[in-house]
Amino acid sequence: MKYIPLMSCLFVLLFLGCNEVNPDGEKEVRKFVIQWNDSHTQLKSAFLSRDYMEVVNYYDLEYTRAQVQHDKALLFQQFPSYTQRILNDKIDIIKEKGSYLVSFTKQVQYNGIEAEYPSYLTVMNRNGTFKIISEGVAKGAKGLDAPIFPNARQNNTIITNSRQLFGDFNGDGLSDYANVISPERLESTPLDTTTNSPVTCKGGDCNSVIIFSSKDLKDINVKGAYKSQLENLKDLNSDGADDIGFWDIKPNSKTLHVFNAVTSTRLCDPIYINTAVHKNLKLIDVFKKTGPNKITVTYSEQVNGKWVLKNKTIDLE
Repeated sequence: MKYIPLMSCLFVLLFLGCNEVNPDGEKEVRKFVIQWNDSHTQLKSAFLSRDYMEVVNYYDLEYTRAQVQHDKALLFQQFPSYTQRILNDKIDIIKEKGSYLVSFTKQVQYNGIEAEYPSYLTVMNRNGTFKIISEGVAKGAKGLDAPIFPNARQNNTIITNSRQLFGDFNGDGLSDYANVISPERLESTPLDTTTNSPVTCKGGDCNSVIIFSSKDLKDINVKGAYKSQLENLKDLNSDGADDIGFWDIKPNSKTLHVFNAVTSTRLCDPIYINTAVHKNLKLIDVFKKTGPNKITVTYSEQVNGKWVLKNKTIDLE
């Protein structure tokens, strides 16, 4: 009989070992997931990139960490009031082959809509830090056509991936990119090809937003712009970062806005071109760097009832 306690202890140790129960590890995973969930706000979303591996299975799509961060930024651009919480704070954790499968019900609110989705993360410990290697919703979950999911944003015409522009916009020596979120013009509003009359956009104002993959850079809002094109203007003011140009394109005009991406400010006044008169002008015809911290611009101006081209040199210091 005296061997029974010893055998019982051995049984418990073997049982725990086979199932890899690790209360301390589970506690740390839970803490990590709560922190990740709490970062899903417009103010904190820039910190989400730290939680992901370099390549992630993201809602059944292969995304890089930068692409995940970009998608989160788009989510909050579309729905600034978006919030999510873990329903009843219930988190289930299963350890499997060096990673943790974390299951929970995600309760979301956006644009007056409230919904619940059975969700999961797969996380692993890398050099003492937890990282997400997959994020998604359970198979068979309903309502996945909601605009809060990346598949819906991929098909959303207001997010123009063709306008993705690469450069070193924060001056850290690494490549990042800029993109434009354009407003959705109401189809019932015809474009006036004889004037630059205002058009109507879904949600009200026709404003565009330049967003960056780097979390160090703030978004840049351009009022009254519904069609655009980005330009990498290189480093104009010797701050070590590429500056960015934004063409606001209208039926009979185009206006070049020149921004310092680091400070989210204009480097000069908008450069206006009357394309009904001055046709086929390219960037090199309108904008040149002519010295250290100095640019020369060409613009349209009406003089005595006639549209003429004028030049001026601008000191950026």
